[in-house]
Amino acid sequence: MLRALLIGLPVLVLCMALQAVFVGLSLRWYGGLRSLVRRNRHWHYVGILSAVLMLALVGNLLQMGLWALLFLALGEFSDYSSALYHSAVNFTTLGYGDVVMSPRFRLLGALEAANGILMFGVSTALMTAAVIDLLRHEAKARGKDAE
Repeated sequence: MLRALLIGLPVLVLCMALQAVFVGLSLRWYGGLRSLVRRNRHWHYVGILSAVLMLALVGNLLQMGLWALLFLALGEFSDYSSALYHSAVNFTTLGYGDVVMSPRFRLLGALEAANGILMFGVSTALMTAAVIDLLRHEAKARGKDAE
């Protein structure tokens, strides 16, 4: 059990750093895109939120891929697609149980699930902040339009 934690914690830290990179990229892109909004705001907002969402999703998918690589390196799976499937089930906390790892590394699944739920929370917070900012931007723009 301790061995699994010692193996999994560096991957968890790497995933957190990866998420921070993608949040930073999302914020940078968001700021640049939002400053371009002038007219036809609705479709611009859809595009901006879609870009932020896609970046967050790519970051989460890359994290699932990292966990899958770890599972492959440990010999838990014979092919990447099975390892990635298992990783996605763990990361999203679905927990189907149709594919399980050996008892010595089973704790990695729970560690990945903890990682996933935290990272989806960060992604949700990012989207919420973007939506709130766009709502404020829209309210300000409507105020100017009314003048």
